Amino acid sequence: MPELPDVDVYIEHIAARTVGHPLERVRLASPFVLRTADPPLAAASGRKVVGVSRLGKRIVIGLGDGRSAELYLVIHLMVAGRFKWKPAGAPIPGKLGLAAFDFDSGTLILTEASTKKRASIHLVRAGGLAALDPGGVEVLGSKLDAFAARLRSENHTLKRALTDPRLFSGIGNAYSDEILHHARMSPVKLTSRISDDEIERLHASIHVVLEEWTDRLRAEAGDFPEKVTAFRPEMAVHGKYGKPCPRCAKPVQRIRYASNESNYCPTCQTEGKLLADRSLSRLMRGDWPKTLEELEAKMTQGRAAAAPTGSFAARAASFIPNRPPPPPQTPRAESPPRATPPKKKARPPAKRPAR
Repeated sequence: MPELPDVDVYIEHIAARTVGHPLERVRLASPFVLRTADPPLAAASGRKVVGVSRLGKRIVIGLGDGRSAELYLVIHLMVAGRFKWKPAGAPIPGKLGLAAFDFDSGTLILTEASTKKRASIHLVRAGGLAALDPGGVEVLGSKLDAFAARLRSENHTLKRALTDPRLFSGIGNAYSDEILHHARMSPVKLTSRISDDEIERLHASIHVVLEEWTDRLRAEAGDFPEKVTAFRPEMAVHGKYGKPCPRCAKPVQRIRYASNESNYCPTCQTEGKLLADRSLSRLMRGDWPKTLEELEAKMTQGRAAAAPTGSFAARAASFIPNRPPPPPQTPRAESPPRATPPKKKARPPAKRPAR
């Protein structure tokens, strides 16, 4: 999912090409991408773009006849939504295309590379923006006191708190991993147990990571940001499961929950402890490794199995606990056969008296 750095770079490029230009029309390849009916989508045609901004992870295009916006196109890319800038009147791609926004300067294409179509377009008046705003604090430029108060307003893990759009705006799964690694903090540490010094360190790491990645993506974008992805080779831990941590060279670990996962370095963030994965740790119970050393020992033990080295079976066997075989069961003594009771003789049918 495009997060704050990606969305901000999108906004810069879209604004540079559309502000001051009229939106000639909106073409929809999928009617389901439009989530509003009033005002009608045709009301946006012919209005000039007066500004492009961000609302959480949404991109907001303000439309009006003067300097102020009267209508707003609010576009949420969700997980797989992306933008492409094409020459004016360019066709919508047949397989991935959702919509096209035609300007005299070019066409902004909205695509989504997923079978689950989650990207959305809303057309609202000024009063309708509040209903789409999750209410999260804008972390960049935020004061430390305001950040601390919002962080402690609910008792969650740091990973969940940073990615909650009601608490903080624009941070998702990828950059929360990078922020927590930079701050050397565990993703499962509870916000109710975080100290003032840790909050200050986390607040500083948020600014360093998000500003650094925004500058990096801005430099890589070129003419238009085409390669927007949550997995980049320069990232420290996100998407780097099993690869060496750039700080300590120990293997990066992960925990999975629902459809998401959290990547972290045990040495740098959790004092060498492995966090319990909900699925595997429940399966293995007491055999779940607590440290990297225990994990490496289990993996070494698994490699010595009969499975070929490097095969999937060998890797899977490294996580299977060795349990002693069950004790042999003592056969039960056979009870003597029961005596069969003698069969009763059938009684002859009673004779009916003659009438």
